[in-house]
Amino acid sequence: MANIETKIQQEIRLALGTDPNVRLFRNQVGQLPDPRTGRPVQFGLAKGSADLVGWKTVTITSEMLGTEIAQFVSLEVKTQKGRLSPAQKVWAACVQRAGGLVGVCRSPEEAERFLRQ
Repeated sequence: MANIETKIQQEIRLALGTDPNVRLFRNQVGQLPDPRTGRPVQFGLAKGSADLVGWKTVTITSEMLGTEIAQFVSLEVKTQKGRLSPAQKVWAACVQRAGGLVGVCRSPEEAERFLRQ
C-alpha cells in the first residue's frame, strides 16, 4: 500500500507543480538509529504530520486588500481505502484550528479540487 501512496503523492506534486500559487513538499516522518550511537533519531515535522506540506498563496481582503499571504497546507495522501491514524487526526485538527488547510487526497484531481476551493 505504501508504494501506491507514494505514486499518488508523486502524481499530486506533478499535477500541482505548475500552479504558481501552491508549493508542496514531501514530509517523510519516521525514526532511524544513529549509526554512531544507536539511539533513535526522529525525522519529519511531527508524528502524524501530513505526507505533503507547504503553502497556498491567498489574497487578503478588506483593510489588507491586495496583500498576499502564504496559508499553510497539509495534504495527507491515502489510497481509496486508506484511513487517518489517530496521530494524523490530531495533526489535522491542530492545523485546522490554526487556520491552515487540511485535506485527505486520493488522487491528483482530488488535490487540485481541494486547493482550488
